[in-house]
Amino acid sequence: MAPYVDSEVGRLATVLLHRPGAELARLTPRNNDSLLFDAIPWVGRAQEEHDRFAQALRDRGVEVLYLGQLLEETLDVPDARSLLTETVLADPRLGDNLRARVAAHLSDLDPRELAHVLMAGLAHEEVKPGPGKPGGLVYELMDRHEFVIDPLPNLLFTRDSSAWVRDQVAVTSLAMPARSRETTLTRAIYTHHPRFAGTELLYTPGLENVEGGDVLLLAPDVLAIGVGERTTAAGAERLARRVFDAGLAHTILAVPIAQERATMHLDTVCTMVDTDAVVMYPNVADALMAYPVTSGFDGEPRVGAARPFLDAAAEAMGIERLRIIDTGLDPVTAEREQWDDGNNTLAIAPRLCVAYERNVETNAQLERAGIEVIAISGSELGSGRGGPRCMSCPIERAPLGEAAGEA
Repeated sequence: MAPYVDSEVGRLATVLLHRPGAELARLTPRNNDSLLFDAIPWVGRAQEEHDRFAQALRDRGVEVLYLGQLLEETLDVPDARSLLTETVLADPRLGDNLRARVAAHLSDLDPRELAHVLMAGLAHEEVKPGPGKPGGLVYELMDRHEFVIDPLPNLLFTRDSSAWVRDQVAVTSLAMPARSRETTLTRAIYTHHPRFAGTELLYTPGLENVEGGDVLLLAPDVLAIGVGERTTAAGAERLARRVFDAGLAHTILAVPIAQERATMHLDTVCTMVDTDAVVMYPNVADALMAYPVTSGFDGEPRVGAARPFLDAAAEAMGIERLRIIDTGLDPVTAEREQWDDGNNTLAIAPRLCVAYERNVETNAQLERAGIEVIAISGSELGSGRGGPRCMSCPIERAPLGEAAGEA
């Protein structure tokens, strides 16, 4: 089936995940902050939790694709291999001598081994020795615990590096330096893997910052884009312009969110669980505003006056109102469960979603509202601040009209 996504809740058919691996084992107390993790995860348990997440999706008929496997297959394509190798060798920290040594090291690797290095990085002590000094002055002055190629532990969160809008994919431009190389892998997969032959890129790395966690497909012709810590106003404007030029939406809601770790993306405070329902952090429900953006006659985005997000969304979606399901039951529980990704649900179909089991009150609220919850464990997966939606990039969903009655 061809990739196609026009909503957050259409019946999910194919999803892209990344099973955590050696890159997660690279985290230490010295580097976890710079690599954007709040704690050092127990890798084996994180893998067990992720495997159960993937199986829960398969049990509901979802095809699960793994980023690592797709990358390995992509590296069989010479142009992709050259592109990705050149990207890591372009790092100005290397210097000429070490760059030559790393190039020789990478050239000896088969696709599986090279995929491993591109994801898990290359440590100082792993560079293959050669005649004389392995990398000249740069290598000699590096701490033996440093990385020549940095690991990418945030690959786990596949939502951020790409987002599909109908049959086109936005390969995003990630804001944090620790994550910027992720999109080179994603772009190579969508450009060179046979599965995605002919895919049009709606957005590309190197443009203004946009992250997939800030992009919500509220309805087939309506997008919301969070603007905050990770997605800039310039990025939202650029994406809006490209969406309108491609005829993929009639309205985009630009939604300012607090530039804080707890609310790094729009999907940390609001996700959809039905065609007319969102699970939402109550502390922001009334305060969240939106700027409606439409395409003018001259093709330029036109920005309307700010309005309450829930009102603007309902009007753009052509419905009377959006139902709100609160995170938690009281302010303390709401704050705790929002931090634990209670809002970050993944809809498999209307009224059917995956959520972390630890958010007991939020899940109970969902059930009372008629939303079936598939609860998964996430004690270790959540150490990077992300839930089921963050860990999944839908590649194919049934068009919303075909899924309206499903659960």
